[in-house]
Amino acid sequence: MPGITLDAGGLIALDRSDRRVVVLLARAAETNSRVTIPASALAQAIRRPERQARLARLIRQPSSDVVQLDRVDAVNVGRLLAASGTSDVVDAHVVVCARRTAQRVVTSDPDDLRVLDPGVGLIVV
Repeated sequence: MPGITLDAGGLIALDRSDRRVVVLLARAAETNSRVTIPASALAQAIRRPERQARLARLIRQPSSDVVQLDRVDAVNVGRLLAASGTSDVVDAHVVVCARRTAQRVVTSDPDDLRVLDPGVGLIVV
């Protein structure tokens, strides 16, 4: 398992103790797999970090990579949005991160991600 990328829906599902996401993260930990969290998706999901213990714990894990939207990713996100004719920067950042790591995306919004990249691997929660 190369790991997983979580979009905002996946992060919110974790915050709500969705068993599917908890199991996926446990499996990732057991196999020493990376968990990718685009910072843009984290910004959508985190509202009260002092009350969102699961999210706070996840982003502190050594196996979690919180990926900033830097210059290179911003250009790639812009290109992806232009190619797909869409405008959701966060969804595009998630796809860019998942492509780079060859990971599947844990999402509650598969349709929007498939518009951006029909070949992206998805785990729907």
